[in-house]
Amino acid sequence: MSRAGRGVSELRPAGLGVRDVVRVGAVGLRTRPMRAFLSALGIAIGIAAMIAVVGISSSSRAELDGQLDALGTNLLTVAPGTRLTGEQAQLPLTAEEMVGRIAPVRAESAVGTVDGASVYRSNKIPAIETNGIIAYAARTNLLDTIGATLRSGKWIDAATGRYPATVLGAGAAERLGITRAGPEVQVLIGNTWFTVLGILEPAALAPELDAAALMGWPAAASSLAFDGHATTIYTRSDDAQVEAVRSVLGATANPEAPNEVEVSRPSDALAAKQAAGQAFTGLLLGLGAVALLVGGVGVANIMVISVLERRAEIGLRRSLGATRGQIRTQFLTESLLLSALGGIGGALLGSAVTAAYASYQNWLTVIPPWALAGGVAATLVIGGLAGLYPAIRAARLSPTEALATP
Repeated sequence: MSRAGRGVSELRPAGLGVRDVVRVGAVGLRTRPMRAFLSALGIAIGIAAMIAVVGISSSSRAELDGQLDALGTNLLTVAPGTRLTGEQAQLPLTAEEMVGRIAPVRAESAVGTVDGASVYRSNKIPAIETNGIIAYAARTNLLDTIGATLRSGKWIDAATGRYPATVLGAGAAERLGITRAGPEVQVLIGNTWFTVLGILEPAALAPELDAAALMGWPAAASSLAFDGHATTIYTRSDDAQVEAVRSVLGATANPEAPNEVEVSRPSDALAAKQAAGQAFTGLLLGLGAVALLVGGVGVANIMVISVLERRAEIGLRRSLGATRGQIRTQFLTESLLLSALGGIGGALLGSAVTAAYASYQNWLTVIPPWALAGGVAATLVIGGLAGLYPAIRAARLSPTEALATP
């Protein structure tokens, strides 16, 4: 190579490796740590909000899925509807027996409302204060059919079902101020004192029983003049035949007036709750995205100010041979590093919030990996866009103009 060629080669600026780019880009962060922290905090809050929303929603849905798996989605209920005249319909006395004859039905049980039987803890309470507790006659296999459990005491069996003994729903026990069952604990149902035999846990698939006082079918008939008509029939069917059973339940329970029968699947309420949770998640994700955008605007603002404050540095570097591309890369890298710090911090903060809330609710902590990866990736995109204009502006400064600025 000629001497002139070697001279031209020696005047070419040296390229920057990845390590050099990161080190040079971090200069602004090291020299202004408080400003960098506050800027990264804006990004972190947006990412933490998004990850916490996704994590809490995923944990909640996992809990609902667990409930559905444990309780099953094959529970169907049959209840009387309304007649064409608007009056309340009534299921025939043979409805339970007929429903039990449907081949895919594995189990069936029922409750019947005992009309005019108010429930009180004391006979000193005015009759007008009904406290919203409903008296039901219940079959002995009700708990197994609906998947409910006892909190205290025991359930009604063939023996106790003939005597004035009751099992209270979780809400009914709370309203009556009863915390545990026992032979010494009694409540007044109608004009008869009933011994509290047990207390139920909240029934996820039969929430109407939470505010109920349940008694045996024979006891309700002998003590409270119960007419024997079921008001809700619960059925468990083969999973593959649920829809087929659902289509014939109305006509089977009341062949003479199938249009006066309402058939539903209680697990649909949990599915609706999931759908509502997903819609709420979308709303909160939108708010998190706004917070992230605000953080990105903050990064852009900080980078523009940084360019203005460091014009002398830019001019000196250009005078020493730095190219426009290297200056542009320096400030773009600084913006990306600032956003990455905010993204990683936000991911950790959002994960911690999700874990704390799920632990408080006794849920399994579920944070989708895509949420963490997407959150950090979003910060890098925001950081790159926020730092692009300041980087281009810094690269366009000529050495003389930059050094001449006081």
